[in-house]
Amino acid sequence: MGAHRFSFTAEVWEHEGSGAWHFVSLSEADADDIDEMFGHRAGGFGAVRVEVKIGRTTWLTSIFPDRKRGTYVLPLKKPVRLAEGLRAGEAAHIEIDVVQ
Repeated sequence: MGAHRFSFTAEVWEHEGSGAWHFVSLSEADADDIDEMFGHRAGGFGAVRVEVKIGRTTWLTSIFPDRKRGTYVLPLKKPVRLAEGLRAGEAAHIEIDVVQ
């Protein structure tokens, strides 16, 4: 992981609707920093490519802006939740590096 690392603890939440998608929300301060530094290079839907580490699990994905919450959200795939024993309502320590 590199120079643009964001480290935080956030609660896992489940999206209301079909699919049982789980996410964590970045802090507004981290979201503002990421938007300021990398928002101009965001892809479709405002996505920013990131490398994520939770526990022993590391993977490449994207974070997405969520206007309703005023921050970026990070989707947590089922294999990651299972590997790290995470459920909705539980806190996870997360490290994110923006992929350049």
